[in-house]
Amino acid sequence: MKIILSNASDESLYAQIVRQIRDAIIGGELLPGQPLPSIRQLAKDLQISVITTKRAYEELEKERLIDSVVGKGSFVSGANPAFLRERRVRQLEEKMAEIVKEGRALQLSLQDLQEQLALLFEQEEEEA
Repeated sequence: MKIILSNASDESLYAQIVRQIRDAIIGGELLPGQPLPSIRQLAKDLQISVITTKRAYEELEKERLIDSVVGKGSFVSGANPAFLRERRVRQLEEKMAEIVKEGRALQLSLQDLQEQLALLFEQEEEEA
């Protein structure tokens, strides 16, 4: 798992960590039961405060994406696949809402957006 932080981002450092770990879990890059780096090790690797990594891990725990065991560390949760799928669908909906907003700003019609999506979908199928 590789986490890349940007000080130039509007997103806080802890939120960048949360987003990247969340995406890795939902995307299947991190599997249930897989250990995460310790809070101290992650802070050291990223050259940031332990408080920042602790806050990120606490947020991921609240979302039930990771489980922390005192003395053993933090692990990817064994959340059921339907729950993780629902999370991914929600992320997709958020991205689609951004696309709709941008499309409206460009004065694109629904049909224009649908055609663009169909082209991208076909292109992806050809590459797969």
